[in-house]
Amino acid sequence: MKNVYLPLLFFAAIIFSSCSPKVTNPYAVTEKRYTSATDSLVAVVQKQDTVTLADSLGRPIASEWVATVNFNLRKPNYVIIHYTAQDSLAQTIKTFTLVKPQVSAHYVISKNGKIVHMLNDYLRAWHAGISKWGSISDMNSCSIGIELDNTGKEPFAPAQMQSLLLLLAQLKKTYNIPTANFIGHQDIAPARKPDPGLLFPWALLAQKGFGMWADVEQLPAPEGFDYVTALRLIGYDTSNLPAAISAFKRHFVQTDDLPVLTCCDMDVLYNVYRKY
Repeated sequence: MKNVYLPLLFFAAIIFSSCSPKVTNPYAVTEKRYTSATDSLVAVVQKQDTVTLADSLGRPIASEWVATVNFNLRKPNYVIIHYTAQDSLAQTIKTFTLVKPQVSAHYVISKNGKIVHMLNDYLRAWHAGISKWGSISDMNSCSIGIELDNTGKEPFAPAQMQSLLLLLAQLKKTYNIPTANFIGHQDIAPARKPDPGLLFPWALLAQKGFGMWADVEQLPAPEGFDYVTALRLIGYDTSNLPAAISAFKRHFVQTDDLPVLTCCDMDVLYNVYRKY
């Protein structure tokens, strides 16, 4: 009797497998491309070619390869926070998995708190663009980019902020990132970018140890206070002074981003400047 049922069981298995929904990975193509790109980077790192140089007469300079044992990956030293200015998490992920936009970030956080990790922290994402902070003119090479799913015209969701704070705590601990080095896209590209904008809760982040904030009881700015130098010492690129003022106010004042400093704004600037 067992042999009678074997064909039936085999036929039933075929029907079940054909009716079962196939699980497909919608990002299989981009993940394959990611793997190929990282394999290429590994190949570059593993190359042990001796440098080839010649003097002014064309004579080769003696050289050889000797491997050192003291090295590691370059670690990120800044975190740059953005908003996506798009309609959904799915739209942002699509943007970051297309070649044409030439833009990416290490993390994207949705309104419901879901964290999408899109690039190894040690690799260089394309999120900062043309930017400057202090003497650093290539922020992509030393920072982690975090995108928050937000149009720029709405408050940031509590679940999203909770996930952001947890992620920032992990990044700060893992890479020993200084408190002052948690900043926004608006800070490093004041003439181009307004994100994360006036609605972003920088005071909350500073309270948790991520970024600076003025003291509750502020000292008044002294007479003749050099606010341009103060902005520059904080890190702002003052080559476009109105843009730098607006960016500072989006981050530290958050009542408006007009490119002028009131007496109260000047006091805030003085108190923030004293912390740098």
